[in-house]
Parts: sequence; structure tokens; C-alpha cells
Amino acid sequence: MSDVNVFEPDWDAEGPDPFRGRIMRVGHRAGAGELGATLYELDPGGATSPYHLHHGNEELLVVLDGRPSLRTPAGTRELAPGAIVAFPRGKDGAHRVFNASDGRARVLIVSTMNYPEVAEHVDTGTVLAITEPSQALAFPAGTDKPVMEAVVAAMRAAAEPDGGEEPGGAQPPGT
Repeated sequence: MSDVNVFEPDWDAEGPDPFRGRIMRVGHRAGAGELGATLYELDPGGATSPYHLHHGNEELLVVLDGRPSLRTPAGTRELAPGAIVAFPRGKDGAHRVFNASDGRARVLIVSTMNYPEVAEHVDTGTVLAITEPSQALAFPAGTDKPVMEAVVAAMRAAAEPDGGEEPGGAQPPGT
């Protein structure tokens, strides 16, 4: 555990365009195990993430400075310093935090850290499967297939390393 100060940040990274800002993972630095907290400082035109929702975690936004904008299913609005907004799991919690102002904005986003997690980028239909904080896979829209089709393909692939034969010499289904 270390001392962490959101008013005197030691930034972890600077986000590339279109993020345009700085990031500090304050929950991790403070020793949190089941809560995530990330400090974002957004330059004009920057954003924390695409418009998205979580199926396994909820988040809480605290505006520390500046006037960031917030997009939710109810529309887009500007937030004032001190504003606090919760994002529940599922479609009602979809959100995007971005900076449409001329000055910098600083926000803290706190979240539960439940894994595995499924998140969706609503505008593109991309689905993210997140198994741990640093392990995620993205499935762009159109790459999905029915579950049974994927299971059958996996079973057939598992049978192929030995020349396409099932254990005991039986042929896999459909051959």
C-alpha cells in the first residue's frame, strides 16, 4: 500500500489520441483488491473510453475538476465539479465520459472488480471478454456465431491432432 493523492498525481500513462489525457490507477496503488479506481485528466477533446456498458461491474464517477460531458441512454449533459453519477450493470448503465470543454477535466471512476466481466462498446457492437485486469479479448460485431456451432467446431478441432480420429479409432461426427 502506498500514499496516493488525486490532487498531486503521479501519472501511470498518457493516453494516445483519441483518449488525450493522463491516467493513474489509484485503487491498485492504494492496495485495493476488490475495488478499482482510476483517475483521468482529460485534455479538450479527450475521453475515458468509448460509449460502453458492463455486465459484471458497476461504476461510480466523481468529477474533481473541470466540466466533462457525460453520454448515457438519457442523452448527453455537461457535469460540474463535485458531480457524482453511478453506472449500474447492464444497458441502463451505458456511458461515455469525454471533455467537450476548452479546459482540462479531472474525474475519478471507481468500480467493482468482478471477473470474468463482459463489456460492450455500444456504438460498434464490439463485445469484450475480460478474465482479469490485464487479460481481455475483443469480439467485433459480426464475428459472433451460435454457441452450438462454436462448440461443434471446437469438438471437431480437438479430434484432429491425431489425423482426424476420435480416441479408439472412431471418426468425428460429420466425416
